[in-house]
Parts: sequence; C-alpha cells; structure tokens
Amino acid sequence: MDQAGAAGTCEFGDQTTSDVTVRLRNRDGRAEWFHCHSFILTKKSKFFAHRLSKHPTYPSPESNNCIEVHCPGSDFDHYVKLLKLIYLSEETVSDSWDSVKSALGVLRASIALQCETITKSCIQYLEAVPWDEKEEEEILKVIPTLGPEAMPILARVQPVDTNATKNVFISAIRFATTIKNSFPPLTDELKTSAQEQVEYMLLEDEETPLIAVDEDVKYEARSGLAKMFTNFEKRLSLLPSEFDRSPEAAEQRVLQSLSDLEWICNILPKMEMMKDFVSGWACISDHVLGVVQGEKYSSGLWAIKAKLIEVTGKALDAIGYGNVVLPAPSRVQFLKTWLPYIRKLKPLLDSKSSDDEAFPYKMDSDLCQNIEGAITSLVLALPSNDQADILMEWMQRPEQLKYPDLSEAFEVWCYRTKSAKRRLVVGFEGIDNPTISF
Repeated sequence: MDQAGAAGTCEFGDQTTSDVTVRLRNRDGRAEWFHCHSFILTKKSKFFAHRLSKHPTYPSPESNNCIEVHCPGSDFDHYVKLLKLIYLSEETVSDSWDSVKSALGVLRASIALQCETITKSCIQYLEAVPWDEKEEEEILKVIPTLGPEAMPILARVQPVDTNATKNVFISAIRFATTIKNSFPPLTDELKTSAQEQVEYMLLEDEETPLIAVDEDVKYEARSGLAKMFTNFEKRLSLLPSEFDRSPEAAEQRVLQSLSDLEWICNILPKMEMMKDFVSGWACISDHVLGVVQGEKYSSGLWAIKAKLIEVTGKALDAIGYGNVVLPAPSRVQFLKTWLPYIRKLKPLLDSKSSDDEAFPYKMDSDLCQNIEGAITSLVLALPSNDQADILMEWMQRPEQLKYPDLSEAFEVWCYRTKSAKRRLVVGFEGIDNPTISF
C-alpha cells in the first residue's frame, strides 16, 4: 500500500500497521510505548523526520525503530495528545482544542518536536480565545520561553502606543465626568466603571502609572471638574423647588453630583491638580452652606450634610499639609467658613446615631481623625495672630472644645508665642546680635 493510501487507514496506536514506537516517561517516571507510523511522523514533525532519516546523527539508545522522547513528567499527557493530533487533518486539529491549559501544554510539546502545522493551529487558538486571570499568568510565564514563533499570542498584553493610551484615558475622563440627567441604568454602570478605571490608570504601583499626565489630559480633567461644579451648583439652586415635590429624589440628585466631586478629588492629587478643586470649592462654599443650613432642611438632608464634610475634609487635608499652597488670608477664610459647620454637624450626627442605630451617616473615627489632624496642621501654619483668633473662639464655648480638639495647636501656639517674646527681648538687649534663631 502506498503512503497516501496508508494515511487514510492507519490509526494512532495500531500495532498491526505500526513500524515505529515512541517511548515517553509518564508522571511516575515509568516508560510507556506508543505505536506509530514513520511516514506520518516524518511528514508532521521535523524532530521525527530527523530521527528517522537514513543517516541518523544521534547516539542510539534506540533500536528496533523505537524513539525515546524526553519530556517533563508533568507534560506527559500533552505529548500523548500531540502524537494523537499528528494523525489528524489540519481542519480536525483546529476543531480539537478545548481549553487554554491543554492548548498551552500541547504548544510546548509541539515546538519541542517541531510540528509546524500543529504549532500554528495552537497559536491561532490561544491568540483568539479569552483567558481568565490564572490562565493569563501562566501564558505570560510560558510563552516567552518558547521563542519568537509563539510571541503573537502575547499581542493583547503588549504595551500600548502612548498616544493611543492617552486617547483612551481622555475618553474615559469625558465619560466619567458626564453630567447628563437622563442616564439609562446601563450607562450609570458604565460611568462608574469609567471612574474606577481612570483611578486605576493613574495608580502608581511598584512600576509606573499607565498614563503620563500631560497638558491635554489636564485640560480634559479641568473641563470635567468645571462641569461637575456647575452641575452641583445648579442642583443646589433647584433643591428648594424640587424638594417640595419629591424630597428623596431632590436629595439624591444633589448627592449624586456631590459624589462625582468626591470622586474627582481622588484623581486630582495624582495629576497635581488638587489646587483646582480647592479653589473651586472655596468659591462656592458660602453658597453651599447657605442652602444646606437653611431652616427648611434643619431636620433633613443628612446624607448631603455628611457628604459635605467628607468632601471638605479632602480640601482641608490638601491645604493643611501643604499639598495645595494658598495665601494666608485664603487659608484663614476657608477654615473660618467650614469650621463652624463641622463643629455644629458632628454632634448632631452623633446624637442621631445614638438615638437610632440604623442611622447611616455618623462620621467614622478615621474621618474624624483625618479632619482633626488637617485642621490642626492648617492652624499651626497660619500667622500667629490668626491662630490666636481661632484658638480664642474655640475656647469661648465649652461645646466646641471636644471636636475638633485644638489642644495641640494651643500648646504649640503658647510655646511659639513665649519664644517669640523671648527673642524680642534678647534682640533689644543684645544689639550686636538682634536676631536669635528659633
């Protein structure tokens, strides 16, 4: 029978027609033999073609047409599957892949045995199908060891062109800062997803953030921030009329725009743009407090009132620790605007939480501590006379002493004031050395 005719009748493992045996060692290290056909092996594998050539160039532990293939025990099943695939047509091979794990194992064996057709089919499969996280980790570990022919599999995880990355990021910011009111539910979810991914792309881990922040990116973020401020002020202006019709819906609309501002506070520091937020927040602070502290809402809007403290806390943190540099009068004004509100609201929230355990808007300990630390730092960075005004006002009312606790600022102010007076006295008495370092 000629080879063409035999190819249609010979089957893998058919001992009656086999003229060559392939020996593999299984996971336990024991040898197993597989009956094959030399003309099929040589046609599909350069490795076997070389071994079965008329003039072999390898030392021979093999005899009687037995070829030993060295493979790791963990890959035994993949090598067996490869031998079976060698007997299939190219179309049938393409339809035989059933998992990423199996295909990756067969690919290792196929490259080792130089089975070009099967290697090509395996690469096409792995390049096309989705991977879960564990599979992707395995692929990233294995593929680089297999040489250049397997590299197309990694096309989906290769670094992206810088301009393409920037364009995607700008589009994500536009979507994340969208303020349309008539979102279908799916679009709301996409907006949330866009906000999460914008934060992730800016995240600095052990290596670098995904996106380099240039002027185009900053311009888009600045535009989005302006839209958010405008929308927030608009919602506040409409609150009185909308509240009469539907209090819950009106509060939710304001809260959503406020939550958007809180989100953008998380990304602006990574873009060195927090000053844009602080300046905008300072400009609208009087309007915001004028609305929410109205008599009409004295027993409501708790979600908005609590959220205002959280957002303002981010601004206080930026100012207090010097991440945003403002002139002293601006810092004093910002503190005097928000400090009375925080002092008044915290005990109200604590009281409602004590009366009703289900009340969800109590300031947690971390938030309280962060705000208190930022305020203390901010006070200590003010001119001494401004510090004195704030500390005097703090101590005039016993109900204000508890939160925020400015005891540390008071102690430092006393020490600095006494030291300053001492330096002044020394300066008068020691004309040759009128200035003494602190």
